[in-house]
Amino acid sequence: MQFNPGKYKIKDERMKPFIDSDEIWQYIEDTKNPDKQQVRDVIAKALNKERLSLGDTAILINADDPELIEEIKQGARDLKNKIYGNRIVLFAPLYIGNRCTNDCKYCGFRTSNKYAVRRTLSDEEIVHEVEALEDNGQKRLILVYGEHPHYDADFIAHSVKKVYEVKKGNGEIRRVNINAAPLDIDGFKTVWEAGIGTYQIFQETYHPEAYSWYHLGGKKMDYDWRLTSLDRAQEAGVDDVGIGALFGLYDWRFEVLGLVRHTNHFEACYNIGPHTISFPRIKDAAELDIDPRYEVSDDDFARLVAILRLAVPYTGLILTARENPALRKEVMQFGVSQIDGGTKIELGSYTDTKNEEQNLNKEQFQIGDSRSLNDVIDELLEDGYLPSFCTACYRLGRTGEHFMEFSVPGFIKKYCTPNAILTLAEYLVDYAKPETADRGWKVIEREVNDLDGFKRKDELKNRIERIKQGERDLYF
Repeated sequence: MQFNPGKYKIKDERMKPFIDSDEIWQYIEDTKNPDKQQVRDVIAKALNKERLSLGDTAILINADDPELIEEIKQGARDLKNKIYGNRIVLFAPLYIGNRCTNDCKYCGFRTSNKYAVRRTLSDEEIVHEVEALEDNGQKRLILVYGEHPHYDADFIAHSVKKVYEVKKGNGEIRRVNINAAPLDIDGFKTVWEAGIGTYQIFQETYHPEAYSWYHLGGKKMDYDWRLTSLDRAQEAGVDDVGIGALFGLYDWRFEVLGLVRHTNHFEACYNIGPHTISFPRIKDAAELDIDPRYEVSDDDFARLVAILRLAVPYTGLILTARENPALRKEVMQFGVSQIDGGTKIELGSYTDTKNEEQNLNKEQFQIGDSRSLNDVIDELLEDGYLPSFCTACYRLGRTGEHFMEFSVPGFIKKYCTPNAILTLAEYLVDYAKPETADRGWKVIEREVNDLDGFKRKDELKNRIERIKQGERDLYF
């Protein structure tokens, strides 16, 4: 399909397709067989908090020497610690509806899957699902929708408001993110006014020809409409967006550069970058039909995550429960800042726990980590991470350019760690198993002691005690 600016009321020249496949492949070809010094210079540039160019990133992509790959991973570890510290933000997905008009060869919701069990949660079911999530300690959700006329902007806005209304005990959802189909500018305005956090849209593959191979029917066939979707979000005032690619559809090297090119586009046109970058890998799904040549190995997966961290230091990197616990544990150290925990993706499955086995005709794909939220948190604590449910920046308006002002210079660690500590304290008091709580309080004590330069440490300690006494939602 050809992109028709007039059809979508595009206001300026920024909302034009910006991916040039030949340009991306040329970067990959021009940087083949880099020498060690070239690679080390790029790593040093990233550690100096300088944004890497497409050429710089291509050098890292082409660094095939095992010694250099390890140096890239170590650089990612160092950079993550320098900017984010050891925080890991936690969230859960909540599927609202799986009706869909698209026929995507990698997705269990595709229209040609005649065995798919289609369902849309009612308001009452949404309330019950959110209550179950709150009972487990969740504070951040991403709502997921198929692409269907029923799931328009008004429907999405309504379901967001419904989620925010649900309070159970000390439980509440403080931030609702969205993963849904592209909207027009008016649609994005409607959803933004409902109080969403991040609006997340994955391009799936940035290669236009590969995109056409996989998208056989529905509105999603239009590559350019999807590519420019988050530009329309910016015009609507949605300054908090997430991008991603589905690795395994095309050459992973091309997709990494596509994500960096997309990031550069945001920075050049809107003076902000994506709040998050996601990098899910293809997993088994009903009616799956993909090209096996582009399968991404575990080693290459870990490598590409490290490269993304070095290439875009300020952006949150999301590692999902598609991956198994062992691989998640390994990859997390290379720059991941957000993960989901206690994940279930069958509609209604947070309240209906009778059948724990996945049915791929009821779910979008196979997940690899089905552990409870407490089990995920317990392992994070044991591994030295600081689990966080913090939502302070979003509720205080620190998004878009405001977020960039302190994230790009690397101030995230300084400002976010105290809030992470407070949200962990809430979880430990309200939801944690006794052994997890014991481990968590030791981590909090360590983190408070390590907060060098934080002038309000005494106030932080005071707020922790107030949480123990029953107060909630304290943040800086």
